[in-house]
Amino acid sequence: MSAGAAAGTGINPAGITGLLLAGGAARRMDGADKGLLRLHGRPLAAWVLDALRPQVGLLLLSANRNLAHYRQLGVPVIADNRAGFQGPLAGIASALTRGIASPWLLVVPCDTPLLPADLGRRLVAALAAVDASGAIAVARAGGRVHPLHALLAADLSADLEAYLASGGRSVRGWLAGHRVCEVPFDDCPDAFLNCNDPADLARLRARFAAPH
Repeated sequence: MSAGAAAGTGINPAGITGLLLAGGAARRMDGADKGLLRLHGRPLAAWVLDALRPQVGLLLLSANRNLAHYRQLGVPVIADNRAGFQGPLAGIASALTRGIASPWLLVVPCDTPLLPADLGRRLVAALAAVDASGAIAVARAGGRVHPLHALLAADLSADLEAYLASGGRSVRGWLAGHRVCEVPFDDCPDAFLNCNDPADLARLRARFAAPH
């Protein structure tokens, strides 16, 4: 995302940290580490990082295992502050509490390699159209909201920590306490194809081989 693409929004791409979430337990994948599954000879996470890199000023990767393998992808790797697999919010909170310098965080999961090239720009534009204070922009495509494709302010860190400390783990539950801007991506619904089970991986490999 160029500086010009964000002109007038008040959110500069250089002020956005991209966070790739790769800390899930992947129970429906028999515990396989989804970000390291191979797609055309490369880890899924590598494809997502390539798509995210031009859209942000800095990249981070959240993981809870195989940290050395993830470090080979060339970005800083952050492990959750909390023990065990406590969900994607724990990964987001860990990134925020490590004191990222950027005022904004663009979050994506590790298993969506068809990520839109303009994801960041469109989420930024949505927040620019409203009072961005406390608001969170999320992607919506094909009638579904994709809450882990989200742009949020880093100053929500304390709020998220309080939610987790209260026992909250649900992404949608946390979002329910905030003003959420759902940003339509109906022109590219396949961009959010992900990998929850082996059948999904097969479909993703077939789709990734097709023009996109």
